[in-house]
Amino acid sequence: MAPRANWKGFLRLSLVTCPVALYPATSDTEKVSFNQINRKTGHRIKYLKVDAETGDEVTSEDIVKGYKVDTDTYIEVTKDELDDIALDSTHTIEIDEFVPKTDIDNRYLIRPYYLVPDGKVGHDAFAVIRETIRSMDKVAIGRVVLTNREHIIALEPLETGLMGTLLRYPYEVRSEKDYFDDIQDVKLTKDMLDLAKHIVEKKSGAFEPELFEDHYETALIDLINKKRSGVPIAAKAAPKTGGNVINLMDALKKSIANEKDAAPAAKVAKETVKGKKPKKRVEGQREMLLPISGKGGKDAAARAAAPKETSKETSKRADKPARAPARTKKAG
Repeated sequence: MAPRANWKGFLRLSLVTCPVALYPATSDTEKVSFNQINRKTGHRIKYLKVDAETGDEVTSEDIVKGYKVDTDTYIEVTKDELDDIALDSTHTIEIDEFVPKTDIDNRYLIRPYYLVPDGKVGHDAFAVIRETIRSMDKVAIGRVVLTNREHIIALEPLETGLMGTLLRYPYEVRSEKDYFDDIQDVKLTKDMLDLAKHIVEKKSGAFEPELFEDHYETALIDLINKKRSGVPIAAKAAPKTGGNVINLMDALKKSIANEKDAAPAAKVAKETVKGKKPKKRVEGQREMLLPISGKGGKDAAARAAAPKETSKETSKRADKPARAPARTKKAG
C-alpha cells in the first residue's frame, strides 16, 4: 500500500511553481507497541474525555480549544478563528533564501521528509528547482504549514527527489550556557590525549546504519515469542557494575588492551553481516514475531496448550530465532 502524503501543495522558486507532495521519511510503526489492559478481565482500557469539575463525559462536538490565562480562566478559540489567521504558506512552500548547509546548527533539526512531484505534471519545474539547489551546493530555506502551525523547512537534493528537514525556531532552542557554565576547565597531558586518540582510531569506521541493531526491540520480540509458546521466562542476572575510575591514565591503557582483545571478534561479526545478501526493503523487526493466523498460528497455539517440555528441549528450541512472513497482526 502506497504511503499517504502528510501535505500536498506547491513548491515555488520565484515564478517557477510545481505541485508537490510531502511524505514522512521516518516511521515508528514497525516497533513493538503495547496496549493497556485490565489485569482481571484481559480487556483493553478505554479512556473517556470528561469535564474536570463535573466528571461528566464530553462529546467531541462540545470540545473546543482554550488558552489558559489563570487557574480557572480560559480564552476560547474556535476552529474558524484559527482558519482565518492561516498563512499563505498553507498550500505553498515558498523558497525564501539559500544558505550553506554547514550554517545550520544541528540543534535546529527536527525531522526529515521526502518531497516529490504530485501527479504527472510539473516534473520539469521540479527538476529545475532540484538541480538549481544541487548546482549551488546550498540548502533552500522555505516555509510550510503542517497541522495549522508554520514551520521552517530546509530543502536539499536527494537522488531524484528533495529531502525537506523541519527546523526549530530560535525560541525553541535552549542556550548551552545554562548547562555548560559549571564544567570545570581541566588540563590534560599529551600522553592522555594520545592514548584517547589511539582508542578513537581503533574504533573509527564508515557510517553504516544497516549494521545497527535495536537490542531492546529484539529482546521484546523474543519475550513475546516465548510467552506465546509457553516457554518459561528465566529471571535475568543482575548486571555487573564497574568500579569508580581511580586513575585516568590506567583506565585509558586498560581500554586499549580491551580494544585489542575485542577487535578480531568485532571484525568477523561485521564482515559476516556485510557478506549477507541485503534485503530489497527493510521491513523492520516485527517480521520476527510468530505468525498469528494460518498454519504457523495453529502450531503456536498447539505448542502453548501442549504439555511442558523438558528443560533440555526447551533450551534447544528457545535458542532458535522465530521468524515469520511479513503478514503479522499489529499490536493494538
